[in-house]
Amino acid sequence: MLSGKNPLLIALALGLMAGLIAYSAIKAQQRKVKDKWQTVNILCAKVDIPEGTELDAEMIAVKEMPTQFVTESFIKVEEDGSLKQDSPVGQRVMVPLKSGDPILVSHFEAAREADFSTMINPKGRAVTIEVQERTAVGLWVRPNDHVDVIGSFRDPETSQLKTVTLLQNVVVLATGRITANTTFVPDEDKKFQTVTLLVLPEEAEILTLAQETGTLTLLLRNPDDLDYQEKRMVVDQKSLLTGERAGELQQRRYKTIQIIRGNKSTHESTGVAAKSE
Repeated sequence: MLSGKNPLLIALALGLMAGLIAYSAIKAQQRKVKDKWQTVNILCAKVDIPEGTELDAEMIAVKEMPTQFVTESFIKVEEDGSLKQDSPVGQRVMVPLKSGDPILVSHFEAAREADFSTMINPKGRAVTIEVQERTAVGLWVRPNDHVDVIGSFRDPETSQLKTVTLLQNVVVLATGRITANTTFVPDEDKKFQTVTLLVLPEEAEILTLAQETGTLTLLLRNPDDLDYQEKRMVVDQKSLLTGERAGELQQRRYKTIQIIRGNKSTHESTGVAAKSE
């Protein structure tokens, strides 16, 4: 009798084990889905916030976001309302925010400054000069561009105005503007008033003195152009009025610089034509 019941008991045991395994698998999948969509509270913009604004408590809100989308750059809020990072209140945002946008650590001036310092090569220095539209190629200069810097000065002995190339092939690190409270902030659009250059310490000294005693002008150049003039030509009013070297320079320009005509560009020395971008 007992032997007849063994197959039934074994079948029941196997069925029970299969049910337990299936139940465990379902619960594990449910936990996985739950963990995947677990949320965390983060700080976000309560209203539209313009670039350069100093945050106050009324501009900030808390919202939930799935944990899988939250990185260390987010400012997280604990269940008791405390923050895991320093409060952003009183800090200046360096990017515009729309209502509902997450507030990130990288949005603030201190973080941007730390990142900016890493852009300066060892033994190099960042120096900022003030510019205007007419002295900065119509404000077409952008970060990573290469420029020459020329200076115009009054000769201390003759009071004659002279112009000379001070630096050649200098990399632009940033452009910026001066806000109402006289702080410098990065500026991506064509409204900047300052340009920050990557130079040697000695070149920074030259630019600092030159800016105090004369006018600096930037000349935009192709980044692939590594040409360097060893002998710097000084232009004064006399050479300007008499036209010295004008003919020679014109011939050199025809031979070395692309001349743009209409929708085509022609290189005079090769005769090769190409469509302009």
